[in-house]
Amino acid sequence: MLLELAGIEKQVGADTWLYPLDLALRESAVTVLLGATRAGKTSLMRIMAGLDAPTAGQVRVDGQDVTGVPVRRRNIAMVYQQFINYPSMTVADNIASPLRLRGQRDIRARVLEIASTLHIEEFLDRLPAELSGGQQQRVALARALAKDAPLMLLDEPLVNLDYKLREDLREELGVMFSQGRSTVVYATTEPAEALLLGGHTAVLDRGELLQYGPTIDVFRQPNSIRVARAFSDPPMNFLEARADGDALRVRGMDAPLPPGGPAVPPGAVTIGLRAADLSLRDRGEDCRISGQVQLAEISGSATYVHAQTPVGNLVAQVPGVSHHRLGEAITLHFSSRRAYVFGADESLLRAPRTEVHHGAH
Repeated sequence: MLLELAGIEKQVGADTWLYPLDLALRESAVTVLLGATRAGKTSLMRIMAGLDAPTAGQVRVDGQDVTGVPVRRRNIAMVYQQFINYPSMTVADNIASPLRLRGQRDIRARVLEIASTLHIEEFLDRLPAELSGGQQQRVALARALAKDAPLMLLDEPLVNLDYKLREDLREELGVMFSQGRSTVVYATTEPAEALLLGGHTAVLDRGELLQYGPTIDVFRQPNSIRVARAFSDPPMNFLEARADGDALRVRGMDAPLPPGGPAVPPGAVTIGLRAADLSLRDRGEDCRISGQVQLAEISGSATYVHAQTPVGNLVAQVPGVSHHRLGEAITLHFSSRRAYVFGADESLLRAPRTEVHHGAH
């Protein structure tokens, strides 16, 4: 299915929920809608589904205007955070229901295959009410996958699951989506989820579509500070600086301009540094900043060290578990080659030329 949005906007009373946007989704591929809460992701998906009508613009499917066509007349599968299952059916029958409607053979084998991927095969004979919220969410997701609809809309479908299971399912879903025939739209607030799913990503912020393109390209070349902020977790560090010839001058520190890219006019700029590109050890980088530890936050397999420095508060992502005392003196090292440079209008002027980390951190 080729889904196109042309001039779509949504107003509710005096509030603008979606500013005018155009978006042509890649056929039989994944498009991630990435943005914080209230960015407009759910509003956009409801318009795609036919649950809501846009205030202006057209929704086209394979070139045909379907803007006014209700959801019941569209062949789509949806999973929202508020999952819905058939309460009187077993888990197996919930998953099998769309397969029976299609008259598919070997229904039991297909049900078992999907259930195994989502780690719910041991619950097939139970009723949804006997499961936890996270298990019920996976049943709803399994039923959507079984439907194999031309368009699949998934609104933060893993949000109710624990960290480890989310990590596992992200990768497995990415494989399933790449092997399927559905055009998939997947909404998330998490940059790491977008990177794991791949495909294309549309970055939304407060109802505006900021950038759309191949996920890894948007991550490597965010076209503005707003995109860089949305596509970084922990948030990208931003430093106020001045461009002066081939140098960036930051309060008491000079750094060379990262190589490549267009000329950077002299004047005020903003330097962006991902947390993973700041190190507490000297690895031969050309820049260093002294600071004091404000907080050391252990998360999964990394430690986020928050430091107060003369150029502002910075966050460094350190691999493994790293213990630090509050107020401890540290030195943060980084390479100017890893710096993003944004102009006075917050648009991207230069981005790192070398490979970036495969992760949002």
